[in-house]
Amino acid sequence: MAKPVSIEVWNPNGKYRVVSTKSMPGTRWIHLLTDQDCRVEICTDKKTILSVEDILALIGDKCDGVIGQLTEDWGEVLFSALRRAGGKAFSNMAVGYNNVDVGAANKYGIAVGNTPGVLTETTAELAASLSLAASRRIVEADQFMRAGLYDGWLPHLFVGNLLKGQTVGVIGAGRIGSAYARMMIEGFKMNLIYYDLYQATRLEKFVTGKSLFAFHFMTTSQIPSFQLLGLSSYYFLTAYGQFLKANGEQPVTWKRAATMEDVLREADVISLHPVLDKTTYHLINKERLAIMKKEAILVNASRGPVIDEAALVEHLKQNPMFRVGLDVFEEEPFMKPGLADQKNAVVVYQSSEVFGGFPIYGA
Repeated sequence: MAKPVSIEVWNPNGKYRVVSTKSMPGTRWIHLLTDQDCRVEICTDKKTILSVEDILALIGDKCDGVIGQLTEDWGEVLFSALRRAGGKAFSNMAVGYNNVDVGAANKYGIAVGNTPGVLTETTAELAASLSLAASRRIVEADQFMRAGLYDGWLPHLFVGNLLKGQTVGVIGAGRIGSAYARMMIEGFKMNLIYYDLYQATRLEKFVTGKSLFAFHFMTTSQIPSFQLLGLSSYYFLTAYGQFLKANGEQPVTWKRAATMEDVLREADVISLHPVLDKTTYHLINKERLAIMKKEAILVNASRGPVIDEAALVEHLKQNPMFRVGLDVFEEEPFMKPGLADQKNAVVVYQSSEVFGGFPIYGA
């Protein structure tokens, strides 16, 4: 029998029992539940990741719903237990749900929710931060200074990559990929190449406000009337390009690549934003790393197994000017041997969900 797990209780006399496997930022999500007459039990156990046995102990004999985390294995065992306890809903505090066996949830009649949209800007900002940190060698320079090794300026000391005028490649142009592209184009005037199985209509309509601002610099004869409704990326970037040109700068360009390999070959900075499934497992492997530019920057803030981490370590060793920024890892919470030793790797773990949003379970 599993050892009892410590909990914090809100609204102890509530009609519905909802369990959260982790304490989450703020209290608004708690009040939304207690306002619906829910008894909310929040796990306060010190373990970073709860085991299946721990979650079974939390579910107990009566449980109406659970709010869980992307690090937990929600499959046959947990969904069957939740159903036996009278449960009807599970909410995953994540955009992705590769940790959830949707088939098992359907089998036991458990509704599954996730948190799409609320993490878009925060995750995109983190990817942009990793891009900048890797390109300008921020972490290396910080460690150098803290170690007391700086004894004067040198022309070649921590020379990084200039982003302005370079090409940013986006693989997976959904909400987060599109938000990241917008940041890199507007923030650093980078050209864009993207690959997605579907036409990225979100990407092609992004930055409406700036589009209208840029359109101010064009005559109405230059903008087809139907385009004022669509604001596709072609006209956004054309208008933005005209704005840059009017200020003496080079216009930005964009294109949708026919293959992912085209992005890997052409881009100076590549950011990964696909979902994780059988088709994207080890999407970036030894062969695909080899076709990238020797001084390329690879960023992953999606899911760790999208990259063959062992192959990445070897590539970093053999190509010291190739750099990566990683927020996720193949076998979290562990990194593959050798990754932490590579100075050309920026490795962080930051919860993009902080103040970004919260899951809602309605009783």
